[in-house]
Amino acid sequence: MPAILPRAPIRDEQMKDAHAPPVTTELLVCVKCRRGQEAPEDDRRPGQRLYDALCAKELPAGLRLTPVECLQNCDNGCTVALRGGDRWTYIYGSINEVSQPDVILEGAKLYHATGDGLIPWRERPEHFKRNCVARIPPLTDNPAPEADKT
Repeated sequence: MPAILPRAPIRDEQMKDAHAPPVTTELLVCVKCRRGQEAPEDDRRPGQRLYDALCAKELPAGLRLTPVECLQNCDNGCTVALRGGDRWTYIYGSINEVSQPDVILEGAKLYHATGDGLIPWRERPEHFKRNCVARIPPLTDNPAPEADKT
């Protein structure tokens, strides 16, 4: 199993503002993504460049940025996941590390504003509409539905 890198610290301004919402949304960024291309050993991969670009931006309140080793979407561009609390988790691929960090942060802000992680279709960034790799339901205490006995 690949090692998971340490979490990025919460920004100081988030900790100082007593009125800021708690961190309840996590943006996972695959730092090993190569966008389906070979990368020289001594060069930063596109996934690492995406993570670095996101680190350089102001994060929306309540968002934690976390680098991860691999999200297993290697041939489909840079990949990120949004998760948090009792919400649906989303995985998005085909992200361009140069032109799309702001799109990812806008989507993360919209995701954070929901109670269940479901951003209404018309409000989603265009990239989120077209490049969702997976949607994973939240953990729940509800028992699984019984199988049809007919």
